[in-house]
Amino acid sequence: QVQLQESGPGLVKPSQTLSLTCTVSGGSIITKYVYYYWAWIRQPPGKGLEWIGYITRSGVSVYTTSLASRTSISWDTSKNQFTLQLRSVTPEDTAVYYCAGVLPANYGLESPDTRDAWGQGTQVTVSS
Repeated sequence: QVQLQESGPGLVKPSQTLSLTCTVSGGSIITKYVYYYWAWIRQPPGKGLEWIGYITRSGVSVYTTSLASRTSISWDTSKNQFTLQLRSVTPEDTAVYYCAGVLPANYGLESPDTRDAWGQGTQVTVSS
């Protein structure tokens, strides 16, 4: 069974880069779970899910338009990890950040689908 775990700093200063890593266990992200998009999602305080972007098994990254200029998603297949970098952060980027393996049809849903695999989430606060 696939499991995901987010890791990274919980506090980032304004204008710096937020970097998070998602470690996937239970099988290879490119040879076993070939049907998933590997995605990053966040939930700001008091708000709904905001989908940030994803990387496909072919290594193609796709980002939501509003964050595209500041976002990079990449992977290290040797470590079975994928990463998020969000540049020039502001306090508005404060949120719980999740990584997930999602079926393409489920990308962008308002809530997690049981056929997908989500990490437990990690709180990131942007503050000086």
